[in-house]
Amino acid sequence: MRNSAEVRKYLEPSLTVDSSNPAIGNCADNLLDANTDTVENAQRLYYWVRDSIRYNPYGIDLDPAMLSASHTLKSGEGWCVPKAILLAALCRYAGIPARLGFSDVRNHLSTERLRSTMGTDIFYFHGYTSLYLGGRWVKATPAFNIELCDKFGLKPLEFDGRIDSLYHEYDNAGNRHMQYLNDRGEFLDIPLKDMTAVFREKYASALSGHVGKLSARLDSAQWDADVAHETDER
Repeated sequence: MRNSAEVRKYLEPSLTVDSSNPAIGNCADNLLDANTDTVENAQRLYYWVRDSIRYNPYGIDLDPAMLSASHTLKSGEGWCVPKAILLAALCRYAGIPARLGFSDVRNHLSTERLRSTMGTDIFYFHGYTSLYLGGRWVKATPAFNIELCDKFGLKPLEFDGRIDSLYHEYDNAGNRHMQYLNDRGEFLDIPLKDMTAVFREKYASALSGHVGKLSARLDSAQWDADVAHETDER
């Protein structure tokens, strides 16, 4: 990845990382500080996506239009993959090379409705963003907003622009939080064909007629109530 041409391609807009969309540019312009360095600006973008865009996994949908950075920006919420895409788009607009990374994880931050619908606590193709800073790729994971972390008793995931920022294995009480099971690599954009195939295999009973969309039993509006119920029982 030391080849400058290879790195520069991660500055270009792509299918879902629509960094040339005017709304993405306007958002980034309001967040960036021309008087600071690239790492601090990357942090500004990371924390804004982490906390200003609510995590909501009930809207999982692999339609590229629903995954696009501009859609997530407009909706103000998203699951891990569209939040990672939004961070990548903001960074590419800001001149920071960004690519999308994916791992399979066992996620203990979920609700009974989500677990029963998916039929598993394994999240395939969990998304994060990889940023080229200081001559190397650094992982950033902006999925869980700070309010959600507080409710589940988790330490919010910080990002200093120098060290990979991946989820903690345990929560504040010492319970299992996130286990990384399999690394699927990093890409210019979502590996849609592979993701769709894996979703069809692993979440077959949960998929609706629309390709890649989880069951209508997962209404985005129910997420907050289900989180409140889940955390009240702890």
